[in-house]
Amino acid sequence: MNLDHVFVCGNPALDFAATLRARRSARSEMFVTPDRLTAWYVESGLVDAVSTGEEADVERARAVREAVYRLVTARRLGEEYDGAALTVVNNAARTAPAVPQLTPAGRWTQATPDEVLSTVARHAVELLSGPDVPLLKECGNPECTRIYIDRSRGMRRQWCGMDSCGNKIKAAAYRARKKSTAAH
Repeated sequence: MNLDHVFVCGNPALDFAATLRARRSARSEMFVTPDRLTAWYVESGLVDAVSTGEEADVERARAVREAVYRLVTARRLGEEYDGAALTVVNNAARTAPAVPQLTPAGRWTQATPDEVLSTVARHAVELLSGPDVPLLKECGNPECTRIYIDRSRGMRRQWCGMDSCGNKIKAAAYRARKKSTAAH
């Protein structure tokens, strides 16, 4: 498995949108192969297993991801939805989703790439039509473009996650303060 996937956004659709990192600067694409896409699906906890994917599945996933990002950003900024993005997400959500099964060992969800992509799209639909919309925030790290749900008391959370961004920013600020006091 691939441990560089981070799930800090509070919703699978937001974590999915965050798989294109640093959108404003050194873009970093997480879905470079079907195997990497499959790894994200399993690590996210949405499914336990995914049938073998193809390059076309990666292209569809990227299209849905970008549509989710555009819709979430528009909603967060109080702007109108992009019609093409709505179509992409709604079409993905129309596909049958991943269906959990009960086995003697417990819950097991085996899915095709399209079924798990539908599950992600349905999470986006529920998020953007639900009570968490006012809690959507973008990470305070200028290099990070993750959008997360801020459920902190007083909505004072500044970063998508302390491990991924908060500690980096705090450490840089500390170093800058130490440097400026040493210069005086």
